[in-house]
Amino acid sequence: MFDEARRRKERGQDVVVGALQPQVPPEIEPILNALEIVPTVDIEGVPVIDVPAILRRHPQVCVVDGLAYDSPWGRNAHRWQDVEELLANGINVVGSVNLQHIDDQREAVERLTGTPVLQTIPRQFLSTADEIVVVDAPTEGAQPELVSLREMALVLSADVIDAGLQRYLQAHDIEPAWRTHERFLVCLTTRANADRMIASARQSAARFHCDVLAIYVRLPNSSEAEHKDMEGILAHARAEGARVDVLESDDPVESIVQYARSHGVTQIFVGHSMKNDWGARFWGTPVSRLIRAAEGMDVRVFPH
Repeated sequence: MFDEARRRKERGQDVVVGALQPQVPPEIEPILNALEIVPTVDIEGVPVIDVPAILRRHPQVCVVDGLAYDSPWGRNAHRWQDVEELLANGINVVGSVNLQHIDDQREAVERLTGTPVLQTIPRQFLSTADEIVVVDAPTEGAQPELVSLREMALVLSADVIDAGLQRYLQAHDIEPAWRTHERFLVCLTTRANADRMIASARQSAARFHCDVLAIYVRLPNSSEAEHKDMEGILAHARAEGARVDVLESDDPVESIVQYARSHGVTQIFVGHSMKNDWGARFWGTPVSRLIRAAEGMDVRVFPH
């Protein structure tokens, strides 16, 4: 990251460093000596980005090390929110973050490494990046764990790149003629066989080296008992490495399709009751509605 900052400065760009880790490796110091540093502000022992100073200075590029740091007494509660403010004011930001500090990757990485973390950045924030570089730093650990971590990082990187492509296509009103990246969506309910659907999605995702999304559409009149039952199901989905989102809507089918299209989903996994009542015969089942509405996506139905 700092080497990129040095290259940008050599190309004539106006570059400053807005945040550093508490301990800087010796090999970084010669690069830092050639860069302008806007010092952080120490508040209650916490280094906080001096956003006002950077805004006054208004460089072309600001380097921010450690995007996941919290700033409980700063201008914003989280460092990534400081970055959002810099971006909103026309300052490009080059930042760094570890895989385990991305909120929907934290639990899966913790299971592999045994190292818990508390500070994270939202996946949605990362997906706004224009570029992403995966750095495979030397790490102690078993080879299968390292392979799993690399695969997770590559899938995440592909997801960020695909999100950027989708933004470009939408901004220029271009309809994509191909699928850039497989992505699976599991629709969770208290009745569906969540374990089976998640296991099947993970198995398919392993073949395509892609990620698994899972959503629960909460109805306005749903009971507290259902909410409690769903907590365990959602926790299991997260523990299996799925990115989980909870939506609120009185039309689950419409919400599922909108979510799937906005996230580039290619396959939807959904449960289906084998009971057949008169209402379903007359109006059609929610699954049949979903299949019709999800044109261009595969829908895999799991009876229960």
